[in-house]
Amino acid sequence: MSERVAGDVALHLEVEGSGEVPLVLMHGFGGSARNWRPQLRALRAAHRVAAFDVRGHARSDAPAEASAYRPECFVADVARVLDHLGAARAVVGGLSMGGGIAARFASAHPERVAGLVLAALPPGAEEGTRQQSWALAFADALERDGLDAAGGRFAWGAESGLDAKAAGLVKLGFAEHAPHALAHTLRELLAVQPGAEELAAKLAPLAAPILLLVGERDPVSLGPMQRLAAALPRAELVVVPGAGHAVNLEARDATSAALETFLVSRVSG
Repeated sequence: MSERVAGDVALHLEVEGSGEVPLVLMHGFGGSARNWRPQLRALRAAHRVAAFDVRGHARSDAPAEASAYRPECFVADVARVLDHLGAARAVVGGLSMGGGIAARFASAHPERVAGLVLAALPPGAEEGTRQQSWALAFADALERDGLDAAGGRFAWGAESGLDAKAAGLVKLGFAEHAPHALAHTLRELLAVQPGAEELAAKLAPLAAPILLLVGERDPVSLGPMQRLAAALPRAELVVVPGAGHAVNLEARDATSAALETFLVSRVSG
């Protein structure tokens, strides 16, 4: 069921199933709530599950000003979604950019987190890493060259490693977003993504259980996720065989199974 979360920046929300403590999921950069539909369908019989388009993406509002894309704005959106669902606490998670937002939310509002799911986190944006230079260069190209040219270079072109079908789907998805919102998100959020060590320090006090999920063929996130797991020994790391960065789409059943096991054995158990 589709719903609208009201506010200065309205958010598109999709909700399935029922339950007191929902699972709330966020997509990666250039994605949408649609990316989590396989998991919503798989889990709805036993759980209340939700996914939303983050600000600047797809069917959610895309503010014009860059300041609306700072990390604290995305964190506040998660709280608004929980309030809309009437949930004092939730299992919060996401893929890549969405996982970064979930981690920030857990650090800022640990009392509202019943569990944390971090899938395919991007590397930190500390100086010298690809994350920061990629994000800033992509943002500049969006404003200079337009979405088609910039996306072809940074998101779905030959260097992306995607096959023709996947590249076409990524391109189609990016066309749904406002270019200015993508540029602002790259500069204000992704270019300041915390690294594994910083995230581990922020999440160490969290009492809620943590699931770390990554594909074994993910050259972007496998290393950072393994470092995060080493720094958070009580977190559970699941490496999905054969999957790449979009693990929730490339390994739908395995992702759904990992979430089900986590919800039943770690959150409810």
